[in-house]
This record gives sequence, C-alpha cells and structure tokens, in this order.
Amino acid sequence: MNRAQEVERSINKTFSKTIWSKFIKGIKTYDLIQEGDKIAVCISGGKDSMLMAKSMQLLQRYSMYPFEVDYLVMDPGYNPINRKRIEDNAQMLDIPIKLFETDIFEVVASVEDNPCYLCAKMRRGYLYKNAKALGCNKIALGHHFDDVIETTLMSLFYASEIRTMMPKLHSQNFEGMELIRPLYMVKEGAIIEWMKHNDLKFIQCACRFTENCVLDEQGGGSKRGEMKALIKKMKKDNPDIDINIFNSTHNVNLDTIQGYRKDGERHSFLEDY
Repeated sequence: MNRAQEVERSINKTFSKTIWSKFIKGIKTYDLIQEGDKIAVCISGGKDSMLMAKSMQLLQRYSMYPFEVDYLVMDPGYNPINRKRIEDNAQMLDIPIKLFETDIFEVVASVEDNPCYLCAKMRRGYLYKNAKALGCNKIALGHHFDDVIETTLMSLFYASEIRTMMPKLHSQNFEGMELIRPLYMVKEGAIIEWMKHNDLKFIQCACRFTENCVLDEQGGGSKRGEMKALIKKMKKDNPDIDINIFNSTHNVNLDTIQGYRKDGERHSFLEDY
C-alpha cells in the first residue's frame, strides 16, 4: 500500500470503533447523505477536515447508494507555508482538491469588533457560493463531537440561551443548499490519536492574527478553550460528563422549561399552564 492507502486503511481498521463507526452512525442517525447528493467537502487544512475528506472517500467506496464529492479548499489569505502544507498533504493523501482564493483576511484585518465572527461568516458564504457553482447541494464541515458540547456550554454560560451546534442546517442565503457535519459523533481525542498514529502534520490554525484562534459560528477562540479545560476537569469526577452534555440536547424536557423560541417567535410555559 502507498502512504494514502495506509492512512485510509487505519480509519476503518485501527480506528474502526472510535472513528469509522462513529462517522457512519452520525451519517445514519441524522440522515446526512442521500442518494444523488453532490457534496462539497470543505477542507481548511487541519486534522478534522482532512480526516473528514478521507472518511468521505471511504464512504463513497463502500456506500450502497451513489453520491458525488468535490474537495473544496478556500484560501482566505494563507501565508505561503500554510498553503503549501495544505497542498502537500492533499497530494500525499490522494485528495483531489479544488482551491479558490479570497481576500477575507485582508477585509477583516481592520475590523476591531469581533473579527473572528466576521471571518467565519464570510468564509461560510464563500464556501456556499463556490460549492453551488460546482453544482453541489451540500457543504460538509469538519466540526466534531467536542465542538458540539463546547458550543452548548458556551451558549449557556455566555449567551444566556440553550443552543447547540446542529448536525445539519438549511442555508438561509443559498436556496437549496444544506450544511452537514459528518464528524458530529467523532471525538477530538480519536482524531488526534489517528493523526499521531499516522505521523501526520497538519496546520493548527491559519489565522493571520493569532495562532490560537478557533473560527466557528459562535465567533470566539478563548472561550472555547475555557470550555475544553472545564470539561476535562469535570471528566475526572464523571468520565461520562461529555456524553451527558451531548445527550442532553437530544432529551430536552419541555415540561420543565420556562420559555423557548421557535422560528424566531418566543413562547412561555404559561401558554399551556
């Protein structure tokens, strides 16, 4: 086997229980892929999106129903070193990427108020636009299990709402387009082990302004780091704390909730009291 085949084989062999089965379970549980889909797998160059790309290649090979995949890389203004590493890794892993350039980093460079949020929003828009131009009806992002539970806690602690990261979403600005998260049930620890097992080196963060920035729909990196540390601390006393957080958003007891929003409209428990 060549290098790409070895890495690919490790996903459904060495990491069958922690990655491959979780990947398949997430797709089936949330009905993420249907026959005839054309999916733009969006690659940032990090460990998560690269694993997602290889997993999608495997799924195409073994799936009982046909679907198409394009591997989309957006350059928001990477420095030459980061861009070359992305291109080299894609070639080594036999991922046929389609790369397009934007000036997002230049645009957000002068923004003082929440530049990470603006950057994430612009990136999402460009991905939808270019995916749609390729004839895709879905984009796939590499958010994983830990992103989901961290987002849930961030919303609770800092946004005064109970909100989570959904496994799939309809685009509000691009009709007929959908966002899916195939790694929804895969834990970050398993992804790191897969990376180390195969001695792979991916970019950590390509942000021009900070090496620790985490770009996501919540718009922040430092708060996400706080959540990671908090969950790690709580797991010492309760090893299932991460699973409990994840499952809680699938098991909301509306009989004990004072209020909620649906389609932008607020509701109170008093309506049915």
